[in-house]
Amino acid sequence: MNKALKITKIGNSAGVILPKEVLARLRVGLGDEVYLTEAPDGVRITAIDPSFAKKMEVMERIMREDRDILRELAK
Repeated sequence: MNKALKITKIGNSAGVILPKEVLARLRVGLGDEVYLTEAPDGVRITAIDPSFAKKMEVMERIMREDRDILRELAK
């Protein structure tokens, strides 16, 4: 999807209004947070906190590697 967005004045700040198709694709609505991250080709808007996603990756790796230890601890 390629869509030009106009920068508009919002109070003392500037912002863009995301079309409803973009909100639906991100699965976000009014009051939700989105995250801007740098990408090689510019910036990326996501609904997932990149630092949380990284922590989840680490946790999943630990759970796979130490599955037996975690099973014993759960008893």
